[in-house]
Amino acid sequence: MSSYMEEYRRKLITVEEAAQLVKSNNLIDYGMFATKPIDFDAALGKRAGDGLQNVNIRGTGTVLPIPEVIKGDPEQKTFQYFSWYFTALDRKACDLGLVAHNPFNYHEATLLAYNSDFKHLWPDVWVAQATPMDKHGCFNFGLGNSHNRGLALASKIAIIEVNENMPYCPGGNDEYIHISEIDYIIEGSNQPIFSTPPSPDPTEEERKIAQFIVEEVVDGAMLQLGIGAMPNLIGNMLAASDVKDLGIQSEMFCDAFVKMYESGIITNAKKAYDVNKSTYSFCLGTQETYDFLDGNPRCASCTVNYTNDPASVARHDNVISINNILEVDLLSQVCSETSGLRQISGTGGQLDFVVGGFHSKGGKSILAFSSTFKDKEGKLHSRIRPLLTPGAVVTVPRTQVQYLVTEYGKVNMKALSTWGRAEGLINIAHPDFRDELLSAAKEMKIWSKTNRIPF
Repeated sequence: MSSYMEEYRRKLITVEEAAQLVKSNNLIDYGMFATKPIDFDAALGKRAGDGLQNVNIRGTGTVLPIPEVIKGDPEQKTFQYFSWYFTALDRKACDLGLVAHNPFNYHEATLLAYNSDFKHLWPDVWVAQATPMDKHGCFNFGLGNSHNRGLALASKIAIIEVNENMPYCPGGNDEYIHISEIDYIIEGSNQPIFSTPPSPDPTEEERKIAQFIVEEVVDGAMLQLGIGAMPNLIGNMLAASDVKDLGIQSEMFCDAFVKMYESGIITNAKKAYDVNKSTYSFCLGTQETYDFLDGNPRCASCTVNYTNDPASVARHDNVISINNILEVDLLSQVCSETSGLRQISGTGGQLDFVVGGFHSKGGKSILAFSSTFKDKEGKLHSRIRPLLTPGAVVTVPRTQVQYLVTEYGKVNMKALSTWGRAEGLINIAHPDFRDELLSAAKEMKIWSKTNRIPF
């Protein structure tokens, strides 16, 4: 340990000195989600307009506090911020023209970081929050494994911002970086790690959707739950059910997994690999969930390629992947990330698990959504539309869509004709919009006189 401490002291610099390492035209990568640097960002943000130009910064799922490189440079004279996956913060900043989106399938992030074919995308400087160094000279990435290690090793300058509040999350793989592999260390101000409030109480529609999905979960199933209130609701309902021996392989470790552990239904005993461990790549949740993960050997922090690679996911039997969507058209094209041209979230790992879940023996990929939404004026709109909203991004192509679920039912789209898809979608649409959708289907010539809808 003494030799590591000597190296630690040599590499320890002030946050201001770290910020001075950034040069014009640099590409900077921030740690993912809750591993985003705070003190380094604040110091770098103060350099806006001091002669720096064209500094590009990439984040993933930006969380509070608002990055100073965004807030302190609204005219973007020095910094341009990009995000691989949008949170509410990214969304609002994008509305103001201060953030741009980098579209990609999440499992590819690790591949980009390790593959020299993508060297032009490697950062000049990488900075992330991590735990204090252990006796072996290692810093743990805590709540954001993702592709942190790959980017750190690929960068020209790698900087760790130590935060004593970061949970220690054992692996898995790539959950750490050794002091010999980094260039500098910042001892941060140990601000609290960003956490989310508990999910709001579900609506009656959400409960109906969740019940339809819970019915599909069998003993020994392997679960992936996406981001949002709906996946947590489903997990909480499963925790109160009599299902048993569930396994977890999910890009995100969500709050509901804690209750599922407490109820005894998660054992991971039936997984094809990582038996007895829940495999995940990042966590964005409540402090209670962070406390559960801290030092927990029953959970394994891994790279996002390891958790999300569709071929690897499909090795498990009875995979049930559950994700939210924003809208779907009568051709069964799914948009989960934009409202027209407005970026709401990102592809993330949705397509990864849609493909992996379907190819699993006994597996099912499920896309869930409430059938309607209200606009700012209180007008009701259908999420099932004749065609996607102009500008909407296709997140899941119709050829990949399997189960779609609303509060009015569920339909398996695989191998259905265009007529069958239209009928299935109209069956699970809100009754107030079914006649309108039927007329549109006829006009689009995806309706047959043999089709039957039990209104």
